[in-house]
Amino acid sequence: MPTDAPATAGIPLRVATWNIHSGVGRDGRYDPCRIIAVLHELAADVIALQEVASLADHGEFLPQLRAELGFEIVTGPTRVRAGDDYGNALLSRYPVSRMSRLDLSVHVHEPRGAIDATLVVGARNVRVLSTHLGLRPYERDQQVRRVLATIDPDDPQPVVLMGDLNEWFLWGRALRCLHADFHARPAPPTFPARWPIFALDRIWIRPSQHLRSIATHVTVKSRIASDHLPLVADIELPATH
Repeated sequence: MPTDAPATAGIPLRVATWNIHSGVGRDGRYDPCRIIAVLHELAADVIALQEVASLADHGEFLPQLRAELGFEIVTGPTRVRAGDDYGNALLSRYPVSRMSRLDLSVHVHEPRGAIDATLVVGARNVRVLSTHLGLRPYERDQQVRRVLATIDPDDPQPVVLMGDLNEWFLWGRALRCLHADFHARPAPPTFPARWPIFALDRIWIRPSQHLRSIATHVTVKSRIASDHLPLVADIELPATH
């Protein structure tokens, strides 16, 4: 009789990040239904969105997302004015047990931030950090260091870090810091959506061996719905005992 027990199957988790350009597509039209259609295509469990406008003329967008997808939604506004709310959002199929917002703003530049959430995936906690970094190299360097300072290297829980890094250079300082901490990961180009050249959008998982694949999501709708393509990663979390 065989004595070896069968390997325990891991827990699949699909995550995605997408800069939705405030819901305005490459054709200049604001079309939330088109954004939602692409989100359905992704079939992801957790989605980080950037450039989300939730109030003003777009006041029904997040409630519409919640109704259509049935996900929990965590907002991370970075710019709040009278009648206007703009920034990040995190969508999760799984319960959110803890959430905080990190202020990553630098000097007089556009306010930036990150959503820091813990999700309950089965019997396991997964920490997810979602962000949209600044346009200048020294901004991104400071912002990445602030994010990494919140992560305990001895904490065994899986950590997913994703978002629009705005890093145009293959070996910018922000990327070097992230590679040193999370290890280099595949980085398919996501921008511009029509003919992507730059890998502005990134996904990392720690421990890195949980990552199974990373790919851009390229369809007729995704090519026109925003100026970025969505980036999708399949992860296999270790099974709980």
